[in-house]
Amino acid sequence: MCAQPASVSIDDIRAAAARIAGRVLRTPMVQSTVLQVMTGVPVHLKLEHHQTTGSFKLRGATNAVLSLTPAERARGVVAASTGNHGRALVHAARAEGAVATICMSKLVPENKVAEIRRLGAEVRIVGNSQDEAQEEVDRLVVEKGMVMVPPFDHAAVIAGQGTLGLEIIEQLPDVATVLVPLSGGGLAAGVAAAVKSANPRTRVIGLTMERGAAMKASLDSGRPVQVEELLSLADSLGGGIGLDNALTFSMCRDLLDDVLLLSEEEIAAGMRHAYGLEREIVEGAGAVGIAALLSGRLQSSGPVVAILSGRNVDMILHRRIINGATSVQEEVAA
Repeated sequence: MCAQPASVSIDDIRAAAARIAGRVLRTPMVQSTVLQVMTGVPVHLKLEHHQTTGSFKLRGATNAVLSLTPAERARGVVAASTGNHGRALVHAARAEGAVATICMSKLVPENKVAEIRRLGAEVRIVGNSQDEAQEEVDRLVVEKGMVMVPPFDHAAVIAGQGTLGLEIIEQLPDVATVLVPLSGGGLAAGVAAAVKSANPRTRVIGLTMERGAAMKASLDSGRPVQVEELLSLADSLGGGIGLDNALTFSMCRDLLDDVLLLSEEEIAAGMRHAYGLEREIVEGAGAVGIAALLSGRLQSSGPVVAILSGRNVDMILHRRIINGATSVQEEVAA
């Protein structure tokens, strides 16, 4: 593939929107009267967990696959994933007649691994972190000639995720604050680029977990750094950003207005609120926007959009959280 650009522009995002039209859903946005009463400002939920593969990742994966030449697709695609990117990439590749291999660490929940296998991908479980899974990806690229489609630090992936930002500003032009889950930064960078192209005064806040927040640690250090990958309810937000990060670190540094860390207890509360009061099933990463609003640590001068980014939660874990657990491993007392 061609060399990476220095950044991703609004023109790139608009081109991605045209490219993936008809292949991904335009997801609904609904107003939460409960959260509006709690916060004192209009709160809208962008229901991206209703996407075909259960998360926003389908946007970037589809744009990346469609950006490949036929010869590149014929070589097969490969990626490291915490689950949702892998599922999306397999779906996008199959739609274009390509095969996909997904490399994941032992920390990826089994329900996400099983779904990727069900879709027909070759799955390789390697090591205890996404960085270790990435080493297997690099080996397959060199030895098998496969084409890597990274989960976040890739121009076509970022542009695809940015189409979600386009939808937000089309559905709510006067949005004052956008709350976006933050992991490797593909979603946050793409959404921020789209939203701020329409209104630079709109605040975009990245939300992540306290346990192993690689982008937050990197932003604080002024450069990409490694962190220990730990179990979290927001498992989709785990993993590093890559020490050779080319795009998302600088875009998040330049475009995000703030980053907020959330405890496991706050994430669990977000999941419970989504289910009990909004009637939505979301995974931990998809609940961080609601969690941030419930925490009382966010202020906005006008309408807020919280992106519910994914629903691919293990339903046994979800039931435990709804019944009062506040961590991945905690048991609920009988």
